[in-house]
Amino acid sequence: MIGVQEKARDLSTGVHIGQSAETLHRISDAACAAAIWDRPPLPTFQSWIDALPPAQLPSARVILPAQAVKDAVTTICDAAETPDCMERTRLIDDIAALADIFAGVMATPYLRLRLACITTNSCRKFHLDAVTARLICTYRGTGTQYGVARDGADPTRIVNTPTCAPIVLRGSRWPTHPASGLVHRSPPIEGTGEARLVLVLDPIDDPEDAP
Repeated sequence: MIGVQEKARDLSTGVHIGQSAETLHRISDAACAAAIWDRPPLPTFQSWIDALPPAQLPSARVILPAQAVKDAVTTICDAAETPDCMERTRLIDDIAALADIFAGVMATPYLRLRLACITTNSCRKFHLDAVTARLICTYRGTGTQYGVARDGADPTRIVNTPTCAPIVLRGSRWPTHPASGLVHRSPPIEGTGEARLVLVLDPIDDPEDAP
């Protein structure tokens, strides 16, 4: 069944939405299944990143301390030949800031950082991630979709997280589980010509044991 898509708002399903970075800390609240920092993208930045050829979008998967993210993303952008300009600097600084915030929220020494340019139906099935929590920020294209699943069925009401708005979602390894039924997926975009740039951060306690 194809659900009705809506813009992000509080559906009283344990999703907390706010206009400051402090909102992401709400993930620790007892009844919170997800937290969204609802921030509008800067028009100049969005125009720049939307116009980049997909081959120039940074792409990588690495485990590292939060304080090493800025240098690592700079190297990743160099490898992708992402144009060196004010907007690229803004992207790098923002990823580093989100890494610092998320590492603080999760009290974790390491992060798994994934940057991906997505042009197909990646993870189009609604699911719960096998992590304690995950931060996702879509810098380009349609944001992560979420909704409440009942009795194993897909959500009938689907919400799109706004572009550039970070969302922190509890995973199946969170110590306590609110009975929200909240699940999420990457939006199905295959055949549309859309190219998404997605940042994913996971907390890692020990890099040696990380899958």
